[in-house]
Amino acid sequence: MPELLSRRRLDQPRMPRRFTVDFDPELFGQISERVARFLGTGKFLFWMTVFVISWIAMNLFAVGLRWDPYPFILLNLAFSTQASYAAPLILLAQNRQDDRDRVSLEEDRARAEQTKADTEYLARELAALRLAIGEVATRDYLRGELDRLRDELPGTESAGARRRRQGADGREDA
Repeated sequence: MPELLSRRRLDQPRMPRRFTVDFDPELFGQISERVARFLGTGKFLFWMTVFVISWIAMNLFAVGLRWDPYPFILLNLAFSTQASYAAPLILLAQNRQDDRDRVSLEEDRARAEQTKADTEYLARELAALRLAIGEVATRDYLRGELDRLRDELPGTESAGARRRRQGADGREDA
C-alpha cells in the first residue's frame, strides 16, 4: 500500500492550486496616498518638466538617440499611462480620507452628545443647589431670630436690642 504524503490529508478538501496574489489593502492604500500626495507637489511638477524637456530635446537634437520622433507618440503613451494610474490612486486616497473624516465626524458627534449630556446634568444640579440654598437659613436670618428669642427670655437682653435702645435714646443706660 502506498504511503500518504504528510501534507495530504484525506479528511480535508484539497486546496486549489491556483496562483493567488495576496496583498494588504491597507498597505496599498497607504502607498496610494503617498503617491497622490507626491503628485500634487511642486517637486513632482519640477521633475516632470525636467523629464519632458529632456525627452523632447534628446529626440529633436540627438540624431543617434531618436527613439521617439517628432509627434512623440511614446511620450504621449507615457503620459496616458501615468494619468490612467494617477487618477485611480488619487481617488483611492480621497476615499480613504473620506473614511477617516467620517470616523472623525462620528467621534466628534459622540463627544458633542456627551458634552451636551454633561452640561444638562450640571444645569440640573445647579438648579437643585439654587433651590436648596433658597431653603437654607442665612446667617443674618439666624442672628435675627436668636436676638428675638433672647429678647423674649426674661432677664436677658440681646446685643441687637441694646443697640436699638442706644440708637433711640442716644445714650447708654447704666
